[in-house]
Amino acid sequence: MSQFDTLLRSLTLPLVAVTTSAGGRRNGMIANSAQRASLVPAHPRISLYISKTNYTHDLVYASGVFGIHLLYADQWRLITQLGFQSGRDVDKLIGLPIRTGETGCPLLEGTRAAFECRVVNTMDAGGSTFFLGDVVRITEGPEAPIMTSDHFRANVDPESRKIYQDRLAAAQVALEPLSARIDRTPWPGPTVAP
Repeated sequence: MSQFDTLLRSLTLPLVAVTTSAGGRRNGMIANSAQRASLVPAHPRISLYISKTNYTHDLVYASGVFGIHLLYADQWRLITQLGFQSGRDVDKLIGLPIRTGETGCPLLEGTRAAFECRVVNTMDAGGSTFFLGDVVRITEGPEAPIMTSDHFRANVDPESRKIYQDRLAAAQVALEPLSARIDRTPWPGPTVAP
């Protein structure tokens, strides 16, 4: 890993589960790119970027809804289920406690917090898309330490670390040609219902 990569890791945020649905299809993934995007309590917003190679990207882009879930520091099973397989191959939400939010987005139960969001704007970032979401509703769980990128890297088991590193390397190769070009075409808005 280069010094540049090491420095960029300092900018990572907590690990979150992202859920969405579009046209009756649903999915979830793990990301470390969600953050508060408004300082004004009357207009809570979250920004999130998702790589274009992720199935979740296509569903959020189509439906304009997503859920962001702060995970507890011990929710390793959830990270494995949502982060180490593709939603193109399996329904990653099977067997998880889910409820449907007011936007139609599937939301996970049993997390530290769930933020249900409706996309209000996007920005192409080459290999990923930045989504800006208005927070529609927040559900809180009991207070306890949350999963951070540092906690993940320090405590992930060796087998899962290998899977993570292999998937990251493959994603970097797939995203390389996409990252060189920024599409300035405005987002058309939702094209399908959740």
